[in-house]
Amino acid sequence: MKTLFFISLLSISLAGCATREYVHEYVQSQINPLSARANALDGRLGAAETDIKANEAKTRQKAQQLDAAIAEVQVTLKVHADRMTKNETDIAQLSKTAQEALERASAAGKLAEGKLTYEVVLSDDKLKFGSSKADLGGVAEAALDEFVTRLKGDNKSVYIEIQGHTDSTGEAAANLKLGEARAEAVKRYLNIKGGIPLHRMAAISYGEAEPVADNHVKAGRKQNRRVVLVVIQ
Repeated sequence: MKTLFFISLLSISLAGCATREYVHEYVQSQINPLSARANALDGRLGAAETDIKANEAKTRQKAQQLDAAIAEVQVTLKVHADRMTKNETDIAQLSKTAQEALERASAAGKLAEGKLTYEVVLSDDKLKFGSSKADLGGVAEAALDEFVTRLKGDNKSVYIEIQGHTDSTGEAAANLKLGEARAEAVKRYLNIKGGIPLHRMAAISYGEAEPVADNHVKAGRKQNRRVVLVVIQ
């Protein structure tokens, strides 16, 4: 009887052990795929977080680049606005004939920036034209040489309008031709002796139409006999 009892107990114990091992194996067989899926999800989540961080960094970088570009555009606009304001101020301060020269040069498409650089007035003291003459003397040539030296020293591509003016002595038509002859004489000298290309110059006569002083007195007539060099960039 005792032997039978022990055999029965051993059988039950072995059966219990077999059942636990089966349960354990079954549970493991269910857990392992879940663990694998969980690990895979963790990996995908980690990759997604990395991508999100990378995208955030790129977005910040692009935003910074955009801010920098906007700031650069704003600076450029301000520079242009300041330049336009300065040009308007400069134009307002020009002589009437210089403003007209600027308008003519603009209409002819001769300008790069469309602004006056400076104007040089060569009065009778500098030009020393003889009465009703358009020949340049030594004093006039020296004054023009000085002008050329300044022009080349600036090292800029400019356009020059040469304006001839006379006093009111004589007929208006004759004065108009005389002013043109004197302006052309200056233009020829600047081209031949100064080396300034002809396409960068224009000569025009105002004759007696734009006096700067009283033509009824000798000193006034002397000021009105002049050549004006308008330098435009």
